[in-house]
Amino acid sequence: MTGTRVLVLNSGSSSVKYQLIDMRGGERLAVGLVERIGEETSRLKHTPAGGGGREWSGAVPDHEAALKAVAAELAKDGLGLDSPELAAIGHRVVHGGKHFTEPTVIDDAVLAEIERLIPVAPLHNPANLTGIRTAQALRPDLPQVAVFDTAFHTTMPESAARYAIDVETADAHRIRRYGFHGTSHAYVSRETARLLGKAPEDVNVIVLHLGNGASASAVRGGRCVDTSMGLTPLEGLVMGTRSGDMDPAVIFHLMRVGEMSADEIDTLLNKRSGLIGLCGDNDMREIRRRVDAGDERARLAFDIYIHRLKKYIGAYYAVLGRVDAVAFTAGVGENSAPVREAAVAGLEGLGLAVDGELNAVRGDEARLISPAGARVAVAVVPTDEEMEIAAQTYALVNESGNPRLT
Repeated sequence: MTGTRVLVLNSGSSSVKYQLIDMRGGERLAVGLVERIGEETSRLKHTPAGGGGREWSGAVPDHEAALKAVAAELAKDGLGLDSPELAAIGHRVVHGGKHFTEPTVIDDAVLAEIERLIPVAPLHNPANLTGIRTAQALRPDLPQVAVFDTAFHTTMPESAARYAIDVETADAHRIRRYGFHGTSHAYVSRETARLLGKAPEDVNVIVLHLGNGASASAVRGGRCVDTSMGLTPLEGLVMGTRSGDMDPAVIFHLMRVGEMSADEIDTLLNKRSGLIGLCGDNDMREIRRRVDAGDERARLAFDIYIHRLKKYIGAYYAVLGRVDAVAFTAGVGENSAPVREAAVAGLEGLGLAVDGELNAVRGDEARLISPAGARVAVAVVPTDEEMEIAAQTYALVNESGNPRLT
C-alpha cells in the first residue's frame, strides 16, 4: 500500500461529517459537513488546509448525492477520491455490540452484523450503513474500515456490563451495557497519560466526555472497566436532551397513568428531557448566562447536571481504587470552566481541586487545571475522534496490506 491518506466519514441520519487526513504527519487536508440531507435545502461546508473554505446550499436528496458532492469538493482541491494517495476510508459506526472489539475491515458479513444491531441503535446504525454502502459504490477497490463507538468499552468485566435481569431474557435480546463515545474515551485517556508523562498502562483515568451527549468512563491502565451509557446512549449523565439515569418504572407510570405510547415516551426521554426538559435550553453557555442573571429554573437544571456528574466521579473513583487524573473533554468539558469547577468542588478529600486561574484559560491544547502538587491531576484534553478513527483505520490496513484486494 502506497497511499498515506485516510478519509474519515461520520454519516448521521441527515448529515455527513468528513475529514481527509494525511497520516504521515497528521495534517488535515480537508474538513467538511453536509447537513440537512433529504430536506428542501441542504448545505455543504468545505474547508481545505490553508483556509479558503467554500459553502453552498442546494438539493442533496440522499447520502449517495452527499458523498458525490463531497468527492467533487475534494477534487477541486486536487484531493479526489480517485487519488492513489487515498489508502482507506474509515467509518464511524455507533453500535458494534459484543462482536466487534476493534476496528474491522468491512465485508458482507460485517455489514450484516451492523444491520442486525439496528434494533439497539435505530437512530445511528442505519445511517452508518448508508454511508458505508455509498462509499463502497464510489470506491469498491478501496479498504473500508468500521471503527465502533462501543469497541473501547468491550473490556468491561461482566460485573459492570450485565444488567441485573433474567439472564436468558437478557441474552435473547442482547440486553447489556455497551457504552458509547468509545473513540473519544480511548483517545482522551491515552492523551491524558501522555500529558502526565506516563504510559497509558500505568495510569488510571476518569474521562468525562461532556457534549450535548455526555458520558463518563473509568479507565484502568488503558482499558475501560466501566462507563455510564448502557444498552443505548440514554443511560448515565444528564445530557442536552436525554434524561440519563432514572427509575425505569417511570416508563410504566407514563404508560398507565399518562396514557403515553412507547414512541411518545422514547421521544420524551431522548429529545425532550435532560437540560432542555429542565429549563428549555440545552446550550450550556445560554444556561450559564441565565444562571448569572438569576434564573432559578436554569440554576436548578445546572445543579441537577452537576449533581449527577459528581455521583459518577465518586462512583468511578471507588471502582478504580486509585485515580491519577480526571479529564474533561468535548464541547462542554473543554469550554465550560464553571462546569469543571462545580464538578470537583467539595471533592478535595479525594485529592481533587482546580486552580481558578488555570481553569479560566481557554485553549486548544491538552492542559492541567489542578494546583501544582495535587494528588489527582485534573485536565482538559480536547478530543479528536476523527484522528482516532483515521489512526485506527490506517494501522489496520497497513498491518494487513490491502485486505479488500487479497
